Amino acid sequence: MEKSAYKELKEKLLTRKKNGYDLIAQEELSAMEDYCTGYKAFLDAGRTERLCAKEAVRLAEQAGYQPYTRGMTLNPGGKVYVCNRGKALMLARIGQKPLSEGIQLAAAHIDSPRLDLKPNPLYEESELAYFKTHYYGGIRKYQWVTLPLALYGVVAMKDGRKIEVNIGGEAGDPRLVITDLLPHLGAAQNKKPLAEAVPGETLNLLLGSRPIGGEDESGRVKLAVMQLLHEKYGITEDDFNSAELEAVPAVDACDIGLDRSLIGAYGHDDRVCAYAALKALLDLEEVPQKTAVCILADKEEIGSDGVTGMQSAAFDTFIEDLCAAQDVPLRACFEKSFCLSADVTAAYDPNYPDVFEKRNESYLNYGIGLCKYTGARGKSGASDADAETVAYVRRLFDEAGVIWQISELGKVDAGGGGTVAMYMANRNINTLDAGVPVLSMHAPFETVSKLDCYETYKGMKAVFQAAQ
Repeated sequence: MEKSAYKELKEKLLTRKKNGYDLIAQEELSAMEDYCTGYKAFLDAGRTERLCAKEAVRLAEQAGYQPYTRGMTLNPGGKVYVCNRGKALMLARIGQKPLSEGIQLAAAHIDSPRLDLKPNPLYEESELAYFKTHYYGGIRKYQWVTLPLALYGVVAMKDGRKIEVNIGGEAGDPRLVITDLLPHLGAAQNKKPLAEAVPGETLNLLLGSRPIGGEDESGRVKLAVMQLLHEKYGITEDDFNSAELEAVPAVDACDIGLDRSLIGAYGHDDRVCAYAALKALLDLEEVPQKTAVCILADKEEIGSDGVTGMQSAAFDTFIEDLCAAQDVPLRACFEKSFCLSADVTAAYDPNYPDVFEKRNESYLNYGIGLCKYTGARGKSGASDADAETVAYVRRLFDEAGVIWQISELGKVDAGGGGTVAMYMANRNINTLDAGVPVLSMHAPFETVSKLDCYETYKGMKAVFQAAQ
């Protein structure tokens, strides 16, 4: 076979992965940078699920969305949202086709691994004051020591007031920290398995050391800290019983690398996909053919349970209310709908090649990563999209010029993970996982590619603009 014929046959029949920078149009690079600038601002404003939902509502209202009330008239082009208890958000752009033709849906989550305060968190030991924490989601505990941390959340008072707390989130604020052993005394700790070197009960936030009162009094540092909290927020120790306070890294999103091609931040999982889905919906200029819906859910990192998680009836209620306005059964809408379960995937890390299967991994700068299935131990906990659904997304993305790749999350027996995909699929909605590849996933500081962020936004927009 002639060399030219061989090359032509090879290009026709075999897959050749290409770096996204060899595919993206040069004129798109400026748009990519603008998009990523907005994303970094979104991250800095939304460091917890409550703050993220609040910022998403602000952006939605800026784009003309209004709170949905049951029974309101909905015409094609209408823009409505429901904020679920301040911690999750559902938005819809009403389409030209009736809901009996289904909806085009992107579902992401806005909670991230963190440290929550225990119900009775404040204590003093050896004249140092601390908050006790209970970690939320899958963390590697050793990564959370010796970091500057900020505390955000709310204290719900018995009289109905809700007090917002922000300690360490503003310039000039004091930060909190979890201390670690010095290497000179860490010989025994060094011999422990990595998962056991920092026990969960030692993830205690250092609050202060300055006592008040007489030297014969006890608990002087604890009382001093509580006095400061009372002066600023008007709370007492008992009020921690009805508080939701979260410790997160006190770092801003920033460019990474000399070429500024990457973004480093806390909370890429999964706010990088949440922002892509939200921004794609808000940026729709023309009325979509099908109703476009964006779900920003809570509680994914701990199983999607609870009233603000994806297993909650809140989503069904929202769509059922929209369907009722058109006299369409909810089940008839779901069976013709499509959902892109927008969650991050693991990026291949050449520093740790042993846990990856190189032929089936996502790579930085190769675009949005499709995942036919997630799960672990033989696909347990995965929805496992059918071939027809994957083909549908391939067509949508190719027609829209979206740079994409398809992958798994590590070697078969190396681990695994889950998303909200199975909860959407259980509703009889065709669902496929897709999202941004991430380095150092679930760490206090994660890294993503700007190109992958932008291509994920383009992919979400392609889903919302689909006619079928």
